[in-house]
Amino acid sequence: MSKTPSVFRFPIAIGRSAVCRLFSIFFFLSSFFSFSQVTSSIDSTKIKIGAQITYKISVESEPNSLVVFPEGQTFSPLEMIESYAVDTIKNKDKFSLIKKYGLTQFDSGKYTIPRQKIIIGDKTFFTDSLKVEVNNVVVDTTKQGLFDIKPIIEVKKQGSDWWKYLLMALLIIGIIGFLMYWFIWRKKPLSEAEQIALLPPYDRAKLALKKLDESHYLESAAIKDYYSELTFIIRKYLDEKVYDRALESTTDELINRLKLLKEGNQVELSNEDIRNLESILKRADLVKFAKSAVDVDLAKLDRNTIDIEIDHVKEALPEPTEEEKLLDEKYRGELERKKKRKKIIITVLISVFLLVATFVGFSIKYGFGYVKDTLIGHDSIELLEGEWVTSAYGFPPVTVSTPKVLKRTEINLPDEIKAQMDVTNFQYGSLLDFFNINVSTTVLKQESQEPIDLIQASEKTIKQIEAMGVQNILVKNEKFVTPNGAEGLKTYGSAKFPIISTDKFYEGEYVILQFSTNKVLQSISMSWRKDDVYASKIVERILNSVELKKAEE
Repeated sequence: MSKTPSVFRFPIAIGRSAVCRLFSIFFFLSSFFSFSQVTSSIDSTKIKIGAQITYKISVESEPNSLVVFPEGQTFSPLEMIESYAVDTIKNKDKFSLIKKYGLTQFDSGKYTIPRQKIIIGDKTFFTDSLKVEVNNVVVDTTKQGLFDIKPIIEVKKQGSDWWKYLLMALLIIGIIGFLMYWFIWRKKPLSEAEQIALLPPYDRAKLALKKLDESHYLESAAIKDYYSELTFIIRKYLDEKVYDRALESTTDELINRLKLLKEGNQVELSNEDIRNLESILKRADLVKFAKSAVDVDLAKLDRNTIDIEIDHVKEALPEPTEEEKLLDEKYRGELERKKKRKKIIITVLISVFLLVATFVGFSIKYGFGYVKDTLIGHDSIELLEGEWVTSAYGFPPVTVSTPKVLKRTEINLPDEIKAQMDVTNFQYGSLLDFFNINVSTTVLKQESQEPIDLIQASEKTIKQIEAMGVQNILVKNEKFVTPNGAEGLKTYGSAKFPIISTDKFYEGEYVILQFSTNKVLQSISMSWRKDDVYASKIVERILNSVELKKAEE
């Protein structure tokens, strides 16, 4: 927000009767022809460096007149350090307005406070110029102790909250890692069914018979269920150790297969063992399908017979060879590898899902481009979100906030130009980089009665830019007012900037701020890529921070 000049307007009182209205109209019209007196003065014509003088403007005007006093750095080469409120004194049918300013100067010499413009109604008045002498402060070294120059003290940068975000990220990663370990990688206690499944077939069959004894099938006369469990136990054992289709074969098919294996000397079962198995399996078929009634004692006998036959089958089977043992070990190893591979796949899928979900969530909240640039890296976004620095550059000082401290650079000027002016320059990057900032102050050594023409200064700057190879420069000018009320010229537009070490150009934008007094030209210039949205935000933030004097404590 710009600081508006001090403006005072006195309302016209309107009476209720016709006579009052006529008097008010006459009073209003007569104000255009009224006489206004403007005077200026200072409380001292000689001051020491840094001391304050009070500059006073007195205006005598009609009550209904609009009075505009000067604001901002219009007193250069003196610097305004304070603008006081207007005092109003009523003097009969007129008003006396008194406006005071606190001024100072930090260089010794003789200076002239330029004429100040006062607007009263639709007329413009100028005060007289005033002479001021600024003297050095004399120090008696015989009485004043001298001390060594203090060493440079490194200023610690203000800490950021990056560690909080890092701690939060580590906490989230830790929670996710713990959940993955607990539900995927942790060796969970085996359930009873899993423990039974890991037993050898013989031990599983024996355990199944024991559990059958603990059942209540016989007590409840559930003979059919009892024989179903009993035959499943023997068929399951035969399926795993003798014939791999024992579970799906009929009784006749299974018995015939056992006989063939016996004849082929693959299983050393006796004929009695085969007859016992055949008898129990056929009785079970009658119980299950023909609903035949079987005595409980017979059922128990069949159970004991199956127990014995399981032992006989185990004895009848040949001992596994070393090759078979290796194959079993290889199978178990392959099974472990499959389980581990499955865990890895699940972990990767969950991690990818979380990353994608996080990326999509942040993209919805902050925008896809911002998230992409943050992850991949972008020079401008690092500048925008980095630790900014507010500093004053040159003298008279230009205070501005920038993402990096501007470094002082020397400008090589011809001797004849050096004799006419002093130039200080501070910058980050250069005109040929994708982003640059430049702050310069030019002080003429010979004071001029007229202020520097900013339009002409802007045209010279554009010509200097063209000389550096910039093409297709589009130029626009408009008034610019700093947050503390200083007025200047803003020159901006687009152009094609050359890319270093190539014959190519990139589309860019630029802005130049210029402020002037009688012998001082202050300039702030920036250029950036046209498609760089972060650079545009940087420029906007810098422009909103520009002041021509330090903020007052």
